[in-house]
Amino acid sequence: MTITQPKPTPSIPDIAIYERRESVVRSYARSMPRQFTQAQGVWMRDDQGGRYLDFLSGCSTLNYGHNHPVLKQALLDYIAADGIAHGLDLHTDAKADFLETFEDIILKPRKLDYRAMFTGPTGTNAVEAAIKLARKVTGREGVIAFTNGFHGMTLGALACTGNASKRAGAGVPLNHVAHEPYEGYHGPDVDTAELLERRLADPSSGLDAPAAILVETVQGEGGLNAASPAWLRAIAEIARRHGALLIVDDIQAGCGRAGGFFSFEGMGVTPDIVTLAKSLSGMGLPFALALFRPELDQWLPGEHNGTFRGNNHAFVTAAAALRHFWSGGEFQADVARRGRLLERRLDAMAAEHGLSTRGRGMMRGIDVGSGEIAGAITAACFARGLIIETSGAHDEIVKVLAPLIIDDALLSAGLDILETSIREALAVPYGVAAE
Repeated sequence: MTITQPKPTPSIPDIAIYERRESVVRSYARSMPRQFTQAQGVWMRDDQGGRYLDFLSGCSTLNYGHNHPVLKQALLDYIAADGIAHGLDLHTDAKADFLETFEDIILKPRKLDYRAMFTGPTGTNAVEAAIKLARKVTGREGVIAFTNGFHGMTLGALACTGNASKRAGAGVPLNHVAHEPYEGYHGPDVDTAELLERRLADPSSGLDAPAAILVETVQGEGGLNAASPAWLRAIAEIARRHGALLIVDDIQAGCGRAGGFFSFEGMGVTPDIVTLAKSLSGMGLPFALALFRPELDQWLPGEHNGTFRGNNHAFVTAAAALRHFWSGGEFQADVARRGRLLERRLDAMAAEHGLSTRGRGMMRGIDVGSGEIAGAITAACFARGLIIETSGAHDEIVKVLAPLIIDDALLSAGLDILETSIREALAVPYGVAAE
């Protein structure tokens, strides 16, 4: 299968509006300097006729691809019928349909009993609500997060984030969080769960009993480090033993990306609180959710709220996505099979060059050793019509987040581009221009 190679960046006067009016904080546009105009399924198109296979998927916001026809039609029908668009936390048909569908298709089959809190439009809103609730319920201040974790850019969530460059933008001290080593941080022979237990059990360690332990089962931005079931169960037991709530941040790893609908399925753990966002709406509409055990629902009315916690358009597409993809086991089984295909291909690429792979499910990447090399690879991919990005403390992981609905032929075509680009980048001595 051939992917149309994009044309060189055109000199279009209208592009100047971004330099003139948009903040320099923008990032993705710097490595993908195109004016995108259309997207459907696994493809994006620019205004010069370029076509790009999307292996970024909005950082796992578009697990079902761009503008999926079933979800799009559900939204168009709702809008055409003058359905409520914005409703604060009022009762609406769209919200009721989402809650009932989520209960029937997701919660009941997994024997999960969670209250749903609509926190606002983004993942960081869900994380803020989760840690705020944990502090309220336990009466404690501290939170334990992990090295290489990423949880959001607002101050509470940012305090739980490990990345130094992200934290540097806060402008104030980021307190009340202890960053403990994630599984594998000290190498395969060091049990970091045991280290955490030792610290919490020792009254002279300086680590106070926390309100919550916040963890990603697969660290999306931190390098695709994947927790083993045994380690995650140990962390859950540590939380229980020390009176802390276990919060699983499933914002990037959830909605099928790392396995089941929830990334912790099959790992022998039931979190006290789960945060969801990104692909929850199904088609990129802002939607975030905090789920928690009913006995933790100790809020006073209005104690935590947000103007955009009632995005009814997102309720509509989310319910449609749950019915279309998750009402049976076929979709999950197909994603698992495709994840194994991705694993085999990445492992083969890594073996060819003496590299290593990371991740789980359809959330995998290859460690190429440095951000410079990874940047060269992603740039070469983009020049060949593949959108792909990096992850990790030094941006050293080339991360594959292809849409979960991608067919095998297109997945293989994109991986062929990645393979060619890796060979090309590793053949060039760094600091020496390629001929």
